[in-house]
Amino acid sequence: MFKQPPQDPGDSELKVREPAHHAAGVPAVLSALRHGVREMGPVRTARTLARLNQSHGFDCMGCAWPDPDKRHHAEFCENGAKAVAEEATRFRADRAFFAQWSVEEIAAQSDFWIGKRGRLTEPMYLAPGATHYEPITWDAAYGVIGDELAALGSPDEATFYTSGRTSNEAAFAYQAFVRAFGTNNLPDCSNMCHESSGVALNRTVGIGKGSVTLEDVERADLLLVIGQNPGTNHPRMLSALEAAKARGAKVVSINPLREAGLSRFDNPQKLKGLVGRGTRLADLHLSIRINGDMALFQAVNRRLLERDAVDHAFIERHCGGFEALRTHLLSGTPVDVSAATGLDDAEVEALTELIAGSERTIACWAMGLTQHRNSVATIQEIVNTMLLRGMIGKPGAGLCPVRGHSNVQGDRTMGIWERPTDAFLDRLQGALGFAPPRAHGLDVVESIKAMRDGRVKVFVAMGGNFLSAAPDTGATAEALRRCRLTVHVATKPNRSHVTHGAHALLLPTLGRTERDVRGGHEQRVSVEDSMSAVHGSRGRLAPASDQLRSEVAIVCELAERVLGDRVAVPWRAWADEYDLIRDAIARAIPGFEDFNTRLDAGFTLPSPPRDELRFTTASGRAELTVNEFEPVEVAEGRLLLQTLRSHDQYNTTIYGLNDRYRGIKAGRRVVLLNPADIDALGLQESAIVDLVGDGGRRAARFRVVPYDTPRGCAAAYYPETNALVPLDSVADGSGTPTSKSVVIRVEPAQHSA
Repeated sequence: MFKQPPQDPGDSELKVREPAHHAAGVPAVLSALRHGVREMGPVRTARTLARLNQSHGFDCMGCAWPDPDKRHHAEFCENGAKAVAEEATRFRADRAFFAQWSVEEIAAQSDFWIGKRGRLTEPMYLAPGATHYEPITWDAAYGVIGDELAALGSPDEATFYTSGRTSNEAAFAYQAFVRAFGTNNLPDCSNMCHESSGVALNRTVGIGKGSVTLEDVERADLLLVIGQNPGTNHPRMLSALEAAKARGAKVVSINPLREAGLSRFDNPQKLKGLVGRGTRLADLHLSIRINGDMALFQAVNRRLLERDAVDHAFIERHCGGFEALRTHLLSGTPVDVSAATGLDDAEVEALTELIAGSERTIACWAMGLTQHRNSVATIQEIVNTMLLRGMIGKPGAGLCPVRGHSNVQGDRTMGIWERPTDAFLDRLQGALGFAPPRAHGLDVVESIKAMRDGRVKVFVAMGGNFLSAAPDTGATAEALRRCRLTVHVATKPNRSHVTHGAHALLLPTLGRTERDVRGGHEQRVSVEDSMSAVHGSRGRLAPASDQLRSEVAIVCELAERVLGDRVAVPWRAWADEYDLIRDAIARAIPGFEDFNTRLDAGFTLPSPPRDELRFTTASGRAELTVNEFEPVEVAEGRLLLQTLRSHDQYNTTIYGLNDRYRGIKAGRRVVLLNPADIDALGLQESAIVDLVGDGGRRAARFRVVPYDTPRGCAAAYYPETNALVPLDSVADGSGTPTSKSVVIRVEPAQHSA
């Protein structure tokens, strides 16, 4: 007998303890088992986790960290186990649930409560003016969507969102359908996370992906971990760092918060990690002020030039822009590094010495770098550091943006992008036989504005929790409500499903863990990890309901219904045989030749900078860039807020209400502040406050928690604080919301959350 899904505790149950100084170990094992048994039961937990990230099993639906060649029998982390438990849960959000709970009543609950109701079991329809979702047949659901799309004045009046968990096969079919329909409105979760990385890397090295493999990480002399919390967001990275440390590598953590995972890693796959003292990872931690990273790396680059610690042969052979950069850094007015970063000269010098003395350096980063107004320029400055030292195109060195979601990089490779290149569209036309639209489409923020303004009338989401992931939650909710139709392909209910258009559909899909039988036999799908390795994934569990359909089938059946014979794409055949989609991918996308045969063993996509020291920029050379540092203006009495995850969540999915590593138990509405800022603002520890952003945006009832964060900086969990991120505040060049640079003031609480 399974217990009922967990409920929300009251505010009074929230407890604050000392933050942890080490990660994983026995507590991680117990936490993983606790989540698994609660959601799946003991036998199902054991059988399912044994197949996670195995060559014969399914790929984790959590992070995109790559799998090692030699895999452990338990090749997963605590949060990967939680992700599996969420999907393979025995709880069901079936027709009885939706009959009992109105949309308004569900919307009044927390994101945690909504997500814990269980798996969707059949298509559900919210009719215009209705208060409850009701069952609908698949055929009728496709009819509703087809009628609304046919009624549009232009295909550009619809937008088609994609989350990062969608498989390569589903993503390729989805973008083919959308482009055959006639629009490039293909916003995706990359727009909200690593878009800045892609823009910066395309400008500087010619490809918007990293240039390292997992083996490179383990061979590096020096690993810079910047704006990143691996212990929570991609814990298996800690094993790779541990392997590098065993070979003598140094690790530097550059982050406003000192995270437990980079302090000490207790590897639960080793006896030392279970009963010993684990491995100290970070040799140097720099508690940098929010948005100070560009100033730090400009200071490092200036010092490298001053002491001539640059690789002149590499620069002369492969780089452009060196003289302009040298003039800018050595002749321009230096930035006040201490004011911008909160670091002293000795700390900057220590970092410079490590970089100057390393023969094999890897720079890793995540959303702590990508979600600021100057994110593109900041990443370009880090690329400058790597190019000055010649740290691309050799073993143990390179650039490593660590993607968050399982196949977010693969989705982009498959063509999920609102700004496709002509070269991609030419290949797509040759492979599929229709002329795709050429005008660029809408990204996430532009889609929200278009819905708000009535220019987009139909919103379709392939996975994800769009409302909770997006900035300016109030504006995004209003935008969704102005649509004629909102459609969500999903495994479980979330807040976006109860923030709907005039009418709405929920289309339940198979998860990664479940058997996908089409055309009389089991199908497999593929994913691409953060390091461009492509491998297969095949679910083994019985589906949560016989009404579930795969994402591939949903896309292809919808395309057939909407498009009819307008294009010659064999949608029905694709729906029943995914090998045919992979054959089309092989024709359309370089690097996927002989896709079906090579998928058995997996393969790594080519990277010209890594493989050939070749840079596909306009100049044919890697480009050193001149970047101007402009600090975020923060008035007296204001703070700069970064939104972040707790250890009990992945993106917008909340597994539980604890953040074990930061000492938070049984609650999420906390704001972490420097004790000196608490005093200066006239606050008290444990006071209940509201966080107020530009334009009066307000997030209510947060408990003040003293924390080791730089002066003037604050931290709080999303999605609760996404309401504070202005819709118009985006990164220059990439359009990514500035979720790590939110200017706020802290006021006594005025009303309940």
